[in-house]
Amino acid sequence: MKPFLRQTILDVEESRIREVANAGMGRSDVLAFWFGESDEVTPEVVRQAAIDSINQGETFYAHNLGMSELREAVSTYMSALHGPVGVERLAITSGGVNALMLAVQALVDAGDEVVAVTPVWPNLTAQALVMGANLKCVSLKPVQGQWVLDMAALLTAITPSTRLLIVNSPNNPTGWTLSREEQAMLVTHCRQTGTWILADEVYERLYYEGDTANGAAPSFLDVSAADDRLVVVHSFSKSFLMTGWRLGWLVMPAAMTQPIGKLIEFNTSCASVFTQRAGIAALQHTSEITPQVVAHLKQCRDTLVPLLQAVPGVELAPARGGMYAFFKLQGHPDSVATAKRLVVEAGLGLAPGEAFAPEAQGWLRWCFASKDLSRLTQGVDRLKAWL
Repeated sequence: MKPFLRQTILDVEESRIREVANAGMGRSDVLAFWFGESDEVTPEVVRQAAIDSINQGETFYAHNLGMSELREAVSTYMSALHGPVGVERLAITSGGVNALMLAVQALVDAGDEVVAVTPVWPNLTAQALVMGANLKCVSLKPVQGQWVLDMAALLTAITPSTRLLIVNSPNNPTGWTLSREEQAMLVTHCRQTGTWILADEVYERLYYEGDTANGAAPSFLDVSAADDRLVVVHSFSKSFLMTGWRLGWLVMPAAMTQPIGKLIEFNTSCASVFTQRAGIAALQHTSEITPQVVAHLKQCRDTLVPLLQAVPGVELAPARGGMYAFFKLQGHPDSVATAKRLVVEAGLGLAPGEAFAPEAQGWLRWCFASKDLSRLTQGVDRLKAWL
């Protein structure tokens, strides 16, 4: 008898975030902070662009690589942040996660070695496993609540046998962010080993350090050449409040673009036209939308973190980027069990650290992207009362 399904698929773990969220779905008394999205709706100007597109009858297929107008807009946007990024290096995708999967499909064969920096959003490591890769993880280390990278350990792990390095910076869930110097070291090292870099930079505009001229976190695009073995993934989800629209893009060497177009055809054919119209509107109004989003998220972070730090038994440091407070709760080593108890007993929905890596057992992720700051305060009050 042939196997019912590929064993690799059967072996991939289900999302522990969803496992916890499912325990509280439909309960109006739960303050939910488990998913990585704001509770603010997409700006009206973006929504209206999609409505207008539908009303004009734009309900047909688009080019596999995306509408030329959107690719041009993305090129202008990325070039303003990182220097020239030509349209020939861009593909529009049906969300950031689709962009990541396309890159992994294009680069990874069964049996290839893939190195990933963890803790990290579980989809990033699961995608490599789905393709049958041999996954090797290099863990960040917590130091007084701040997760830091042992660069020497990472460089040692990346050898000529390593097909792909996966790195997410700013990082979900920890907020850890690579410095430009660290990125340059990785680019140089991966050139020597022939290793591709897959950089998930969807949180690059959600950056709070203020030490860059363009308001973005350091990017691999700042320290690489156009033909380097580098694929950078972006999404409209976070900095444009467009999580449900499923719209993202890839930046890659020009020689890779046409093959990616083929993969898009075999995966989704194309992103919908009205969604792409919304993306164009978002980029046209980025100077109005994104700074407001970032300023509010910084206010959210600076509201939540001190309150959590004042709770006995909580260990965390402010995130440099992203939209999460990642904290250790002493005396509660099983993060999944703790998160489920918090849902049922405290009406508080958090994501378990175990979902992001085994080394994050005992940690919890709190998405602080809340329109109403009082929800964050109420959440901390519930945590304290439960403790």
